[in-house]
Amino acid sequence: MTATSASIDAVMGQIIAAEEEHVAHNYHPLPVVIARGEGAWVTDVEGKRYLDLLSAYSALNFGHGHPAILAAAQEQLGRLTLTSRAYHNDRLGPFAAALAELCGKDLVLPMNTGAEAVETGIKVARAWGYRVKGVAPDAAKIVVAHGNFHGRTTTIVGFSDDPQARQDFGPFTPGFISVPYGDARVIDAAITADTVAVLIEPIQGEAGVVVPPVGYLRKVRETCTRRGVLLIADEIQSGLGRVGETFACDREGVVPDVYLLGKALGGGILPVSAVVADRDVLGVIHPGEHGSTFGGNPLAAAVGLRVVEMLKTGEFQSRAKLLGEHLETKLQELVGHGVTGVRIVGLWAGIDIDPAVGTGREIAERLIGRGVLVKDTHGQTIRIAPPLVVRATELDWAVEQLRVVLAG
Repeated sequence: MTATSASIDAVMGQIIAAEEEHVAHNYHPLPVVIARGEGAWVTDVEGKRYLDLLSAYSALNFGHGHPAILAAAQEQLGRLTLTSRAYHNDRLGPFAAALAELCGKDLVLPMNTGAEAVETGIKVARAWGYRVKGVAPDAAKIVVAHGNFHGRTTTIVGFSDDPQARQDFGPFTPGFISVPYGDARVIDAAITADTVAVLIEPIQGEAGVVVPPVGYLRKVRETCTRRGVLLIADEIQSGLGRVGETFACDREGVVPDVYLLGKALGGGILPVSAVVADRDVLGVIHPGEHGSTFGGNPLAAAVGLRVVEMLKTGEFQSRAKLLGEHLETKLQELVGHGVTGVRIVGLWAGIDIDPAVGTGREIAERLIGRGVLVKDTHGQTIRIAPPLVVRATELDWAVEQLRVVLAG
């Protein structure tokens, strides 16, 4: 090792050590320190480049520093960034109108993070149940699915079945009924007169890109309509182009009563989330009952509007679909060669690693050495979610690096 490389390693070690000492250990990051990003690539403090196949859990669908999104943010930064909702601002209305049109709905309730969108959706569903459906006070129930990931607030982890998410964080909020994912019949059986909503991910991301059987979403939609409950689709990771459609629900022609959106809605620049529904649902919320100081701020609205404008062209959805088909062909070649299974929809894949070659974490760490960034989940699975601006040749190169790593 040269003196220069040793000094760079020392700098990187100091940065990591500072995080370890002063940042709460609620994450276990991979050992890389990123300093810059452009498109599908990032550069660490040593100047080494990596192909980013995580996209900040789909928050970077349009890549790092997309020029159109940066331009919208920079223009707004020089004008106005925050008013709170105590006043109107000139960016929120256009953003809400464009997002509502994209979703085919009437109203938008803007928030910041995905977890806030889920919490907001829960409140809206309960208010709708009491004020419209006529459920008895404090009796509302929401049906959720095993293996779900909707965030990490105390309400949400209360209906998770991940022990790591739940342990030592109780007592938990009642009112949730969890059923197996992928079987619409168990949802029908779980619905009672007190049920106000079914809350599901059209594709379960954190669980390892788990894709339900064909027809599942249609059957859930039919069940919710017939039983008089709301269908809430958590499209925070799956939505906004990731799966080759604007929304994962579009794959089966399903329109939920409520969309929960986030991550890519902020263009990889800042947190932006939203609950989108028709007036007969979102109209149950009255002034003073819900809000956020930063929700709907002018900067977020300007960025969100640009994201919606980019999605309206269909370019990114088409790229995700075509490149996903290309990636699937390449990944399937690895099955039986260190990979036991592949699940892929658009540019979103879960790859199950043969325990004989290592854990998901170990494979992710080895890939760092070959210039590829992925993330493990649930022990033996790694996830791939490249920015939608990635090239086919870059995907081919990344799969080849995975092949080399698996071969030892």
